[in-house]
Amino acid sequence: MAPGVRRLALRFPVRLRVRGPREGNTLFVSLSQGAVMIEELLMAAAATGVAAVAYVGAAARVVKQYERGVVFRFGRLRGEVRRPGFTMIVPAVDRLHKVNMQIVTMPVPAQEGITRDNVTVRVDAVVYFRVVDAAEALVRVEDYKFAVSQMAQTSLRSIIGKSDLDDLLSNREKLNQGLELMLDSPAIGWGVQIDRVEIKDVSLPETMKRSMARQAEADRERRARLINADAELQASKKLAEAAHQMAEAPSALQLRLLQTVMAVAAEKNSTLVLPIPVELLRFLERATPEPPPPAAPAPPDPLPPVEDLTGPSVDPAPRGRRWDAA
Repeated sequence: MAPGVRRLALRFPVRLRVRGPREGNTLFVSLSQGAVMIEELLMAAAATGVAAVAYVGAAARVVKQYERGVVFRFGRLRGEVRRPGFTMIVPAVDRLHKVNMQIVTMPVPAQEGITRDNVTVRVDAVVYFRVVDAAEALVRVEDYKFAVSQMAQTSLRSIIGKSDLDDLLSNREKLNQGLELMLDSPAIGWGVQIDRVEIKDVSLPETMKRSMARQAEADRERRARLINADAELQASKKLAEAAHQMAEAPSALQLRLLQTVMAVAAEKNSTLVLPIPVELLRFLERATPEPPPPAAPAPPDPLPPVEDLTGPSVDPAPRGRRWDAA
């Protein structure tokens, strides 16, 4: 009871007469007893309110828009997954686990391997995935992010061993699809969906880079020579056609000569051009007599006979006849 109310009740005792349902039955209640009862009721109401607030504070949970709540009661999974918004659980009995449903970007560490054509490379990638079933992601696997990371590294090494160097450098779309299928097959059972897998970089040894640079340079040089040869062939065909046209109209050659002289004279140089008519050259060519054919060389003189100074040959006597003569 408040001190002021207690002093007032002790100083001015008042008796209230209350008539009951039966006639002649009278109940006298003092003001002090009524104040005590009111105070007890207020304290009980206040305690109830505090307990209710504490219960609500312990049981209230807020699930964000990009999350889903999974409730475990005494270690057993509750069937319903809590949607975003305000939700209630039983304190000290339920445990609410929030699972992020956003797309997770996970870089895959660089993996070193040997391609099918025996080239050592280092390849790194990035994986984009998200959780589609919050309950499966918590129950089926201990840590779904770590599981996806290890599976991505293993699959990337497998892809390196099955591919050629040219495929890693130029055909990455096909490799990305194959890597995505290898990751998506086990991840579906974990409540995880692989959205995309991308190979970021392929690191080559320095010797391989130099070899590829030399190969590319040789290829460019070959193409340049082919283009020059093709240009020379086309130019020769056009020049042959022009020669036939000028042969039919000799004046065209003279006009062409004058155009060349004008082009040379337009530039500021010290070149002196003396045009000579083509007809004059042809006249000189016809007027020049042909040289006689060269005479056949004389046969060389025969050598004199050599005298034989050895004389007639004599057969040597046999050795047996010599002993007989003696």
